[in-house]
Amino acid sequence: MPLVRDALLRLDRELGLARQEKALLLKLIHGYGSSGEGGEIRLAVQNRLLEMVQNGQIHGCIFGENWSRSDDAAWKLLQLHSELKNDCDLGRGNRGITIVVL
Repeated sequence: MPLVRDALLRLDRELGLARQEKALLLKLIHGYGSSGEGGEIRLAVQNRLLEMVQNGQIHGCIFGENWSRSDDAAWKLLQLHSELKNDCDLGRGNRGITIVVL
């Protein structure tokens, strides 16, 4: 079980690698937390990603609880990348994942 600071360092490293590989999207699996109340890593990752959106470092992010066809941002992304319609987490309300638009 990593510390929050270690998880955020890994997040930064993985986003950098994804950019180097010219990836457009990244599915993060950060988990929901063992307490059942939404772990510290999940919250820290979500906050970091929102900061990155505001600073223009990434184009967007869709948290797992919003990753469904009924969410406007998710629907727009699904229209652009139809292969995402086959994602096993789509519509499941999985709070342990986040879709990142690089």
